[in-house]
Amino acid sequence: MTVDPNAATQGFPGPGPAGRGPHPARYLVPALVAAAVALALGVYGKVHDPAGTAFNLAGFSSTGAVKSWLATAAMSCALVQVVSAAMLYGRLPGPAWSGTLHRWSGRAAFLLAVPVAVHCLYALGCQTYEMRVVWHSLLGCFFFGAFSAKMLLLRSERLPGWLLPVVGGLVFALLTIVWLTSALWFFRTFGVTT
Repeated sequence: MTVDPNAATQGFPGPGPAGRGPHPARYLVPALVAAAVALALGVYGKVHDPAGTAFNLAGFSSTGAVKSWLATAAMSCALVQVVSAAMLYGRLPGPAWSGTLHRWSGRAAFLLAVPVAVHCLYALGCQTYEMRVVWHSLLGCFFFGAFSAKMLLLRSERLPGWLLPVVGGLVFALLTIVWLTSALWFFRTFGVTT
């Protein structure tokens, strides 16, 4: 006796009506993880006593310069992400390796943003002395939450076609505002120094 692995199994419900997508509750986990990450970072930044420690890299004049240049490099990678995503979705012509470019520019952006965020949280904490700093602190936490949700959604199957571009756009928008309230502010205040 042979068994057809593709034959319908008796007693189990089928996949449901054709054209019906996944249940909306499946997106609850990424949303809850995003909220938990953002909240955890914000609470840590608020309750942690800022250590005030700094790091410097050879060739840079200050910690602010190091962080501003790392954030600018992350922002540049994020711009590559937007362009390569447009290539992947057929909005712009692109090479066959657009997917690889998209993945690696995203990885690079994340790896460049992490040391900046770690220093902000550990050395400075969540500050509220100026509105620019409040927005920077809040949106920095939201950025890492939204990024976490996007990474989880990438592993989901049968996503609506609009979902990843919307979440990716949100991640890009948050990173842009975080960059505007930090690195651009630093360059405008102290000059484009290293």
